Amino acid sequence: MDETAESMHVRLRRGPGHMRALFARRWVRVLAVLALLAGVAVGGFWMVFARDLPSAERLLAYEPALPTNVRDINGQPVYAFMRERRVELSFDEFPKVLVGAFLSAEDKTFFDHGGIDYLAFGNGVFEYLTKMGSGERARGGSTITQQLAKILLVGDEYSPARKIREAILARRIEAALTKQQILELYLNQIFLGRNAYGVQSAARAYFDKDVGQLTLPEAAYLAVLPKAPSTLTPERHADRAMARRGYVLRQMEANGYITAAQRAEADAAPLGTVAKARPPKRPAGGYFLEDVRRELIAKYGEKSDRGPYSVYDGGLWVRTSLDPKVQKAAEDALRDGLMRYDAGRGWRGAIATIDASELGAGGAWRTGLVRANVGVGYDDWRAAVVLDKAGSAATIGFTDGSTGTLPAWGAAMPRRGIGGTAFRYMKAGDIIAVKRQGGDWVLRNIPEVSGAMVAEDPHTGRVLAMQGGFDERGNDFNRATQAMRQPGSSFKPFVYASALDAGMTPATMIMDAPFCVYQSARLGRKCFVNFGGARGAGLQTMRWGVEQSRNLMTVRAASQTGMNKIVATAKAMDIGTYPAVLAISLGAGDTTVAKLTNAYAMLANQGRSLKPTLIDLIQDRHGKTIFRADMRPCERCNMKDWDGKPMPRPRIRTKQAMDAMTAYQTVHILEGVVQRGTATTLRDLNRPLFGKTGTSTGPTNVWFVGGSQDLVAGVYMGFDKPRPMGGYAQGGTLAAPIFKQFAKVAMADMPVVPFKAPPGIRMVRIDRRSGRKVYGTWPTNDPLAPVIWEAFKPESEPRRSIRRSSLAARGRPKDPVAAEAEAATARRAQRAKDADFMERQGGIY
Repeated sequence: MDETAESMHVRLRRGPGHMRALFARRWVRVLAVLALLAGVAVGGFWMVFARDLPSAERLLAYEPALPTNVRDINGQPVYAFMRERRVELSFDEFPKVLVGAFLSAEDKTFFDHGGIDYLAFGNGVFEYLTKMGSGERARGGSTITQQLAKILLVGDEYSPARKIREAILARRIEAALTKQQILELYLNQIFLGRNAYGVQSAARAYFDKDVGQLTLPEAAYLAVLPKAPSTLTPERHADRAMARRGYVLRQMEANGYITAAQRAEADAAPLGTVAKARPPKRPAGGYFLEDVRRELIAKYGEKSDRGPYSVYDGGLWVRTSLDPKVQKAAEDALRDGLMRYDAGRGWRGAIATIDASELGAGGAWRTGLVRANVGVGYDDWRAAVVLDKAGSAATIGFTDGSTGTLPAWGAAMPRRGIGGTAFRYMKAGDIIAVKRQGGDWVLRNIPEVSGAMVAEDPHTGRVLAMQGGFDERGNDFNRATQAMRQPGSSFKPFVYASALDAGMTPATMIMDAPFCVYQSARLGRKCFVNFGGARGAGLQTMRWGVEQSRNLMTVRAASQTGMNKIVATAKAMDIGTYPAVLAISLGAGDTTVAKLTNAYAMLANQGRSLKPTLIDLIQDRHGKTIFRADMRPCERCNMKDWDGKPMPRPRIRTKQAMDAMTAYQTVHILEGVVQRGTATTLRDLNRPLFGKTGTSTGPTNVWFVGGSQDLVAGVYMGFDKPRPMGGYAQGGTLAAPIFKQFAKVAMADMPVVPFKAPPGIRMVRIDRRSGRKVYGTWPTNDPLAPVIWEAFKPESEPRRSIRRSSLAARGRPKDPVAAEAEAATARRAQRAKDADFMERQGGIY
């Protein structure tokens, strides 16, 4: 059956679906638009107010800015580098009475809210609206969490935007931290006046005690300060502070922290604040600490933008090599030496001046005096400003605001270079140095001459003391490390050390006679002379030349050795880099007292290289060591108990800057400088000492560098702008006495030990006059004995000999110093001839 198939076309049409039907309704479209607007509003709100706020993770890791604490060689705190006075404590270290006082004063519902007290916040908003445009500032509305948020935001902008950001951050803080952690941060961060950040610093600033020692009324007073410390100061607003403290005490009673009896007793107590936070005693070693600060800044930076270990924010703990006893000895010895030189020269004039407009009754002079930052050195001297001068007395003022009287007789010293009394030239506004004498004050003079002193441990290179001038306050130029000066004869030991390396011995005979060299066609001949024009003494031993500091013997030895070797020695000992010219052998090349002292310490250390260090150890705020000066491993050093074996010591890894035997020979020769030479003033210290005096041309600088097996020190004295100090100025008469005064204190408790000779040194008896080996007699303790022990390298001792009978036949040899005294008349007669000779030869050095 045929059937005709017919095509069928089906057309499908989508009917109105659920979503389309839903959006067809008007109210749904309105809700969608509102939701979109809300999303945009939330996004905009976040972009404006919350985008750059700290995250919860950052809050958990937040660490407040803390000062860097510096300790001395004994581990005792000596100073802190800070811009904000802050001490961080844990929550458990805050006394309950203090916590109760702050909660009662600032946020009694702290443990109940989630970061915002909405009722108080609403009141704050209402007060802001009602006072808008009036110039008054709205108060209240902030919880402790919000106050902490304000501190973390860094800023106190008075605006609704800041308040919104504060509230957002407060909620984040509550979500990230416990209530105890929030209180800990708050009590460590809050500013309470007197540059005190945190309650521990405030307790010290207002009551000079730690938080754990605070009484109830004292804790209540600190709790009144967060709102406005400047309006509740005990000096100017004591009544207002007492009233506010009473309010806090009543709140503490109402909140159950104290009883009514405790409140009444505390309310009756006076504020009890100290009139001014006790100023910290000026630490010994201001120049030392300033160099430590500079080194830390170079390593870690000043602020936290340089990293987590910055000097003023990082909370570092720095262990230094500063020895307070040695430092005080250096300070006193140097100051006394400068004062001895300056004595009798008259008053130099005012140290600084204050503008006369600041001398009125308002007390602006006190600010000017503090700003001048004048250092007067001694602890019993004070800086003062002349407020008024009338008749026979002047009224003077001090930095603490007190005043005193300076009578005319107390300023009777002559005016330097002019004549007349200092009182006559004194005028209002002059800043002067004074010292108490009875009920009055007397004028003192800051010496114009200056200098520096450094003391070092020759075993390790640790700098134990550093004094870079009379006083670091107002003048932080550290002459110990920054003043480049000619060392004069104190450089000579390194000339002779080079000669010893080149084959000479301490007994080598060197001619002490006029020595001239041809420099060039332009410069002609150059002739050298001994200090003071002393005539040559003929052939003498090297030892004698060093002990008597003979220039002619030095340049002759330098010429024979070669200046290239000598300047190489100076470079290896880190004294300086110099040209290879003969004048360098007499100390014409500039160096610092710190460098030269370190070079002498290397001599005492048997020629091993030393790097001077001020810092032993640095730890971060958590106690992790981030720097050690000595990084050598030491096996068995950290054992819990002693194992009975020899004391463990780290291995010596320093290089030899000089041959050990050469270094010892040089030290042994320099012991003779103290026994018989230019530093005999030190002989009565009765301990093995070595050293060398120095006097540069002019003389413009005087030096002494030396010490014992365990302590080496160097000192120089001179004007900051070099000029002649006077013909009598010598290292032996000015610098060596400073070292002597220092050593009497610094070495008082040190064991008396000889200098240690390295392996290979041969000690041989010689006649110190001729340098010949001696048989049949022995050295004695007499420093002028004809026979001494001399140090020689193997196979270098003298081959010539002299017997006891020969010594007896000629008698005890006369000391060269005595021989020169007897020949004084002959020298005077010869001096004119010598002068003519030297003039013909083109001058002298």
